[in-house]
Amino acid sequence: MLNKNQIAQRIAQELRDGWYVNLGIGIPTLVANYVPDDINVEFQSENGILGMGPFPYEGEEDADMINAGKQTVTLKPGASVFDSSTSFAMIRGQHIQLTVLGAMEVSQDGDIANWKIPGKMVKGMGGAMDLVASAENIIVAMMHTNRSGASKLLKACTLPITGVKCVSKVVTNLAVLEIKDGAFHLLERAPGVSVEEIKGSTEGALIVGGEIPEMQL
Repeated sequence: MLNKNQIAQRIAQELRDGWYVNLGIGIPTLVANYVPDDINVEFQSENGILGMGPFPYEGEEDADMINAGKQTVTLKPGASVFDSSTSFAMIRGQHIQLTVLGAMEVSQDGDIANWKIPGKMVKGMGGAMDLVASAENIIVAMMHTNRSGASKLLKACTLPITGVKCVSKVVTNLAVLEIKDGAFHLLERAPGVSVEEIKGSTEGALIVGGEIPEMQL
């Protein structure tokens, strides 16, 4: 199984030169640490950063420079900092080519639930609802199952929905899956993980076509 950093490393392979990319809270923020050397990507944070770099080294943190998850970050040469209204105009104006989000549940139709567990205190949905409503390319970074071992890739989400039919791909600690035609399509499996393990951990409809290769990290 992959750890969180390896999930982010695999997602970084989806980046393309010249893209503007929004990274959500949690595992997605780690993607900035694994950008291939031969491409240039501009990371956007909805609290008002364009040109966000990787996490700073210990001792080099600037407490005033944080991402949407309140983690200290670095800025690339030429980066800009602005207010949240400008940031959300960028998001709502569909100027972001890829959004990477964490999730608590994803359905076989591409629905995502990632902002609230009923009965638990939350600060709000943050920018997630704007992002899923505006982005055309959404990749979810998540664990395949919850702490009790139950699948988080479902026929239908049970938690409050953030967005409907918006997720295009999911990268978990077990697999890479594309969502289309009302099903999860298995593209790759984590090193050492069998197709049978993935089937047993996926509640939603799972399509397995032919020999499934291992991820290359």
